[in-house]
Amino acid sequence: MKYQIGDEILVLHSNEEGKVVDFINDKMVMIEVRGVKFPAYMDQIDFPYFKRFTQKKIVEDQKPLKQFIDQIPQEKPKPTGIKEETGVWLTLIPKFGLDDFNDEIVSSFKVHLVNNMATAYGFQYKQYLSSSLNFELESTIQPFHDFYLHDLAFEAINDTPNFSVDFSLLQKVKYKAAHYETTLKLKPKQVFNAIEKLKENNEPTLSYLLFDAYPRRSGGRNF
Repeated sequence: MKYQIGDEILVLHSNEEGKVVDFINDKMVMIEVRGVKFPAYMDQIDFPYFKRFTQKKIVEDQKPLKQFIDQIPQEKPKPTGIKEETGVWLTLIPKFGLDDFNDEIVSSFKVHLVNNMATAYGFQYKQYLSSSLNFELESTIQPFHDFYLHDLAFEAINDTPNFSVDFSLLQKVKYKAAHYETTLKLKPKQVFNAIEKLKENNEPTLSYLLFDAYPRRSGGRNF
């Protein structure tokens, strides 16, 4: 289910914020706004984080904003420049735009798969929004390479994006698993807070570790 008890919400028709206090059925929830509880259909509410974020002006840091702009070519994967094995990561690179008041806001994310391992992998990637498939791709990624996957609109964060990647070894190893599937689910509040921290630390990406060691086959031994 998209919402949980205690989640902050925005009432779409009144633009008021409140919270979920109970579930009525699979289409309705009980919400509380300014101390008043009343039922609402789920399509009449949304998460408030996109509204909050777009209303806030992003204060420029001492370092130039261009450090937040993605410079990785879309046409082909690019070496990461890192030779230390730190795992396989999913990264979101925020792209900034201007709102009606010429304030800079996050408009979208560029989603990348980053392989900081000395092993090449095949992968099947699927990305869901509210349990509906939004994007899928099957390809390979070389050791210490960065692979651009697709763009994701900032508003889509309200739909609790879910990322699923099924990895396999391009060169089979008898004691290693035939494939390894991992998933990542991002909640709106989690992403909103991560962006605030990203700006404070002047970091270019939101990075999420998918795995730091490819698993062994069940019963296999590491030689």
